[in-house]
Amino acid sequence: MKKRLMKSISGIRGIVGDSLTPNIVLQYSSAFGLMSNGGKIIVGRDSRTSGEMFENVVISGLMSVGCDVVKVGVCPTPTVQYMVKKLNAAGGIAITASHNPVEWNALKLIGREGLLLNEKDWERLDNIISKKRIRYSRWKDIGSCETHDSTVEEHIEKILDLPYISIDSISQKEFKVVVDCVNGAGGKIIPYLLQKLGCRVYPLNCDLSGHFAHNPEPLPKNLDQLRKKVKFYKADIGFAVDPDADRLAVVDEKGVPLGEDYTLVLAVKFILEKNKGPVVVNETTSRAVDDLTDEYDVKVKRTKVGEIYVAQKMKEIKSPVGGEGNGGVILPDVHFGRDAMVGISIVLQMLTEFDDSISKLKKEMPQYFMIKNKMELTDKVYSRLIEKLSSENSIKDFSLIDGFKINRKNEWIHIRKSNTEPLVRIVCEARTKKKAQEEIKKLEKIIEDIKMQL
Repeated sequence: MKKRLMKSISGIRGIVGDSLTPNIVLQYSSAFGLMSNGGKIIVGRDSRTSGEMFENVVISGLMSVGCDVVKVGVCPTPTVQYMVKKLNAAGGIAITASHNPVEWNALKLIGREGLLLNEKDWERLDNIISKKRIRYSRWKDIGSCETHDSTVEEHIEKILDLPYISIDSISQKEFKVVVDCVNGAGGKIIPYLLQKLGCRVYPLNCDLSGHFAHNPEPLPKNLDQLRKKVKFYKADIGFAVDPDADRLAVVDEKGVPLGEDYTLVLAVKFILEKNKGPVVVNETTSRAVDDLTDEYDVKVKRTKVGEIYVAQKMKEIKSPVGGEGNGGVILPDVHFGRDAMVGISIVLQMLTEFDDSISKLKKEMPQYFMIKNKMELTDKVYSRLIEKLSSENSIKDFSLIDGFKINRKNEWIHIRKSNTEPLVRIVCEARTKKKAQEEIKKLEKIIEDIKMQL
């Protein structure tokens, strides 16, 4: 059975040769080029084996409607976003399915400001496609294509130029670092960054082959290789990223994952020490962020899940730091996108100033335990679940910002449809692992009862 093409504010994504075909990619890239008024477009991709094929299609689609293309090759999505702003381009396209398995690919569409497209932008784009308003340029008006080879160096230079990142102080620590790039787009840029910071680097799965060495989502359950290598090399820290290197997970010196939410928690703590201001996170981000904002007497704003929602709110209220609890740190001083390289630099600088181990640094943060599940639910089961939960909880107890979230004093549960997979995501956070497991089991029992009734 043909799989459905996923369309959301995270882009269009599907299984290559099934729901995502060259014809679809051509349509969207051409329409995006028209929507960008035939301006200059930055095109980059992750290392997936289907990437080169779609890169050629995207470039052809853009040139066919008069866009001049700057091809930046295999590089992280945040690098594409940064280059859009730096080169004053009309937009960018990152060809990547992010954390999805290798059979998937996708287009992440980026506007002039370096932000992913918002809902209104997507409405305009879909209108161009549905009403067949694509008009191709004549032979003399087609666009050009040039290659830009120094994007990695330029992106890292911008990060290392931040006033609160000290190359000298980090270098003096001579950190031993293992980095797992899952053979994705981070395989070149992250070892380069770590070398610039004077670290002794132990690369793991950094060959850019696109043959992912394990499940590419940087969740604790997928980091066994990294955990073992950190202990084997007696490293100070381990880093893992997803295939387009916008999400970052950290493993401590004992080989224990911190949990991807704590990447953002650490970044928030570090930046608020340097630059106090409101913090923006999504609905599924750890309550540890709220504890920190209380400590620094600043506000925290929550949005729907999705980078663009967080980034737009950050820009609106001039937030110095924000992001998503999946390991996505957004630092406006570099650009308005999740950026693993930014996260790595902040964590290493913070570790340098803390002058102790990463495991002890994590213990200094507010402590919570989170469980993340995902399951296939029909629309009918999902709707019935939300109805039942809302009838059992008072108005003060739940939020409808994104899906359904139950808020209690010491724990919360969030149920929502995924932007990137045909699944429903269920997340629970509590003070203890036992309590989180209990809440998840209760919810699973409710779901099974609903299924039996239908």
